[in-house]
Amino acid sequence: MNKIIDISQEVFSCKVFPGDPAPQNTQLLSVTKGDICNLTQLSMCAHNGTHADAPFHFLNDGKTIDQLGLVPFVGDCFVARHDGNVTAADAAGIMEKAKSAGAAERILIAGKAIVTAEAARIFAEAGIKLLGNESQTVGPEDAPKEVHLILLGAEVVLLEGIVLDNVDEGRYFLSAAPLNLGGCDGAPCRAYLIK
Repeated sequence: MNKIIDISQEVFSCKVFPGDPAPQNTQLLSVTKGDICNLTQLSMCAHNGTHADAPFHFLNDGKTIDQLGLVPFVGDCFVARHDGNVTAADAAGIMEKAKSAGAAERILIAGKAIVTAEAARIFAEAGIKLLGNESQTVGPEDAPKEVHLILLGAEVVLLEGIVLDNVDEGRYFLSAAPLNLGGCDGAPCRAYLIK
């Protein structure tokens, strides 16, 4: 029997990238107050919680989230465990494991990993469709631009803020479809793995 593993953060208690607005909810209607139904208004950044970055996030002529389609976000993936900086050698090793597992198009990195520019080039040159990580940004938090430019410039979609605490290294089926937000640079996702 297939096992479904939710790898998404809960939105209102999620980690927020420094400087980004935190998600908020406002109850507009309430059954307990005599309204016909409960109705909630949401206010959030497209990059809160578990979310996808489209190339337009850093590239003004890059594709927006609605232009990417679903292919990068749905399919076999490889989960690799790593803590610390991901070097070029680490990235090459991850790609070798992913190829051996038959899942080299989508790479998820579990752990407190920081993808370096050198590693980003290895992933981009490998032609992967998606790179995911547990941090709210794929590169160094204090200098994320270079890594984003390398990956998004190669149309590698980024899946940031995933939760892989109890996920073993190996091959899985990923579904991480973002909301279809026309013209946006990113979107929240409900990401899960199937083993």
